Amino acid sequence: MLSTPLITAIVSLIGLAGVLAWRVREGRSAVTLKKIVMPPLGMATGFCMFIVPAFRVPWAWGLGAFLIGAVVFAYPLLLTSDLHLQNGVIMMKRSSAFFAVIIVLAVVRYLARGFFDRFLTLEQTGALFYLLAFGMILRWRAKLFFAWRTLTSSSAPTSAPNPEEVPAND
Repeated sequence: MLSTPLITAIVSLIGLAGVLAWRVREGRSAVTLKKIVMPPLGMATGFCMFIVPAFRVPWAWGLGAFLIGAVVFAYPLLLTSDLHLQNGVIMMKRSSAFFAVIIVLAVVRYLARGFFDRFLTLEQTGALFYLLAFGMILRWRAKLFFAWRTLTSSSAPTSAPNPEEVPAND
């Protein structure tokens, strides 16, 4: 597989621009259960890469990458995003640091890839970063799911109004 530092840098910048554009667009619309659950489900199809032997890594490495993503790299996303009710719909509330966090994560990934490429094949490096990203996204989306569930259960009426409290139409 042809991979030069210049090609890697260009593709990484294009990917970063795509993620930032998607986040801006997604932040302007209401959050639904489907929008929370579908990205991790769609991303889970990436596990099919492990069918090909070139992508396989030892279980301990894979588990380590997943846990580092879920514990370390998800933490800034958890701190910089939350859900809130706005005009009767649930919207994503991001701090101004959210996009800085995304950019820093991309830089860390790019620099770490250069380090790991010395010891692993390109396919194994991709597999480990996939597991890291999946752990990060899964934990972040789980937090959003529980926040969405809390907001939807608290915003629903708990019971029908008492007929004595409803004003009579005379």
